Amino acid sequence: MHLRRFALLFLALPLLVAQSQKTDIEKLAPFYPTPETVVERMLTLGALKPGEKMFDLGSGDGRVVIMAAQKFGADATGIEMDSDLHKQSTDRIKGLGIEKKARIILGDITRQDLSGADLLTVYLLPSSNDKIRPMLEKQLKKGTRIVSHDFLFSGWTPVKEEHIEDDGEGRSHTLYLYVR
Repeated sequence: MHLRRFALLFLALPLLVAQSQKTDIEKLAPFYPTPETVVERMLTLGALKPGEKMFDLGSGDGRVVIMAAQKFGADATGIEMDSDLHKQSTDRIKGLGIEKKARIILGDITRQDLSGADLLTVYLLPSSNDKIRPMLEKQLKKGTRIVSHDFLFSGWTPVKEEHIEDDGEGRSHTLYLYVR
């Protein structure tokens, strides 16, 4: 009996390791909530207009998507790979009754079609920005705006930078606006 369990564990181990490595590779940033004041400044810097399509890459608890839909009137989509954060943000969107304007996709941002975006918001690590940059260069239409929170995209020059000295919580931030 013990030999059978050992054999099953031995056979399953490579699958468990592969799944663990896959998750580590796909995760492009830890969840760190952006203060609401910074969310609003990101969407304002990106000149988000009613009816425009915006995507938040790594949407966490959905606060960017929710504000984009509620306050800016955008057609807002978040992409989040963490199932708990996906459920939390989807439940909040349903509770607010804004499902027609806001949604969260459970998935890997590197496997999404972003070609319809007017605005992208990003709060990822610099290495993650570098990883998704080629995908964005291929998919995004001319004129798409990208607002990156705190981290630059190497090889791109921002058209505008905005420094926030105090977010109301004692932290400073820098926002970078790019236009494809």
